[in-house]
Amino acid sequence: MKIGVAKESLPGERRVALVPESVKKLKDKGFSIIVQKGAGEACYISDNEYVEMGAELAENFSQLASQVDILVKVRYPTADEKSSLKTGSMLFAVLDPINQKELLTTYKEKQITAWAMEFIPRITLAQSMDVLSSMASIAGYRAVLLAAHEFGKFFPMLMTAAGTIPPARCLVLGAGVAGLQAIATAKRLGAVVEAFDVRPVVKEQVESLGAKFVEMEITEDMQDEQGYAREASPEFIKKQMELIDKHLAKSDICITTAQVFGKKSPILIKEYMVKNMKPGSVIIDLAAETGGNCELTKLGETVEVNGVKIIGPANLTSTMAPHASKMYSKNVENLLVYLYRNGEILSDEKDEIVARTKITRSGELVSPIIKSALGL
Repeated sequence: MKIGVAKESLPGERRVALVPESVKKLKDKGFSIIVQKGAGEACYISDNEYVEMGAELAENFSQLASQVDILVKVRYPTADEKSSLKTGSMLFAVLDPINQKELLTTYKEKQITAWAMEFIPRITLAQSMDVLSSMASIAGYRAVLLAAHEFGKFFPMLMTAAGTIPPARCLVLGAGVAGLQAIATAKRLGAVVEAFDVRPVVKEQVESLGAKFVEMEITEDMQDEQGYAREASPEFIKKQMELIDKHLAKSDICITTAQVFGKKSPILIKEYMVKNMKPGSVIIDLAAETGGNCELTKLGETVEVNGVKIIGPANLTSTMAPHASKMYSKNVENLLVYLYRNGEILSDEKDEIVARTKITRSGELVSPIIKSALGL
């Protein structure tokens, strides 16, 4: 079976789907690998490094796609790429099928079996394949460094001959993978950290990192079977806003990470709450790509209101492309090794990983998540 590694063409995307180490391991499992020239150059991997691991090179995307049984990418195919997809082939990428639903027509026309890497189930067996967790850990880390740069003050408490500098106060909204990494990073930099999450089960994790867990009385079940946060009722949201407003007012930094799988991110910070913050404070909205947790967030921009900076970074993980690629590549490698049985890719949809991750079968939409989201 031939695997093709594409060069990413979406603006700002610097990651690559497979790094040379994964190419070698997949070749050892029986796959043949073809890599589009320049696929790794944005994360400092040369074509020669792929060749040394046994890969062949393709001149361009069209040549690559026409030769392979399995095409691996980081992001979904662009308008220029979709016409080159090989009929009957498989596609593995972060496909964002709810927002990129027009591509479902391409998959049908081309009889593509499409696998959405972001739909990997959060079960023990699939932990090593979990792209969302891998990329979220990078985003959480990078968000704090971005906040420290924009804040323009010290994070730790300093005792100096010129006086005492108090520590920065950091509030993290959402204690999933990104939030926990943000907490750990902010603590390492010396900030006083608080964290809020609608799932009480994460309190122990937050406190194990040295942060204070901001508690509220919760009567609703706010976690689904996959461990993601559920949408909240209006009454719950009102109480949540009051609590967040109180803690935002005394914070210097706020990192927001709250997302609901497959839906627009919840608004946690209203304009009046921003205006209650101290001038010089910074909000890093990691949910910017799915609508944002702050109603003033603009994707890819910095907005300043009453001296408070609201930053909505786009594709923050790509700013750490070498490590992001290594982690993503390992996730893809582990998934392909798991699926490869007797020279074929496992198609048994009774398998939980297959059932959740495979969104189309020979072009036919089979994902219940997508069908529900699109009202089909």
